[in-house]
Amino acid sequence: MAQHHDENHITPLNTYLKVAGGLFLLTFLTIGAHAIREHLQPFSALIAFAIAGVKAYLVMAWFMHLKYDTVSNRIIFATGFFFLALLFAISSLDIFTRIYQGSVL
Repeated sequence: MAQHHDENHITPLNTYLKVAGGLFLLTFLTIGAHAIREHLQPFSALIAFAIAGVKAYLVMAWFMHLKYDTVSNRIIFATGFFFLALLFAISSLDIFTRIYQGSVL
């Protein structure tokens, strides 16, 4: 059942602590991925972008209460998130072309 925007919702503290724990875990995962970036070479940026995307989703859904918001607001945020993902994709293409040019030259 969808909740309306006018309705109040109370998120239990336990949920916030779980989301915060997930964010800390993902931060440590990012640090670990950075530590082994030499082995991950071309995929290190993609892994970092994927972890950042999951962290952004967690923050938007629970801390910004987007999970309980109207569909139109979710679509607006999703559009912004789509363009952010597009920016990441274009940045990844730039990184891959630099790696490819570096190996050819």
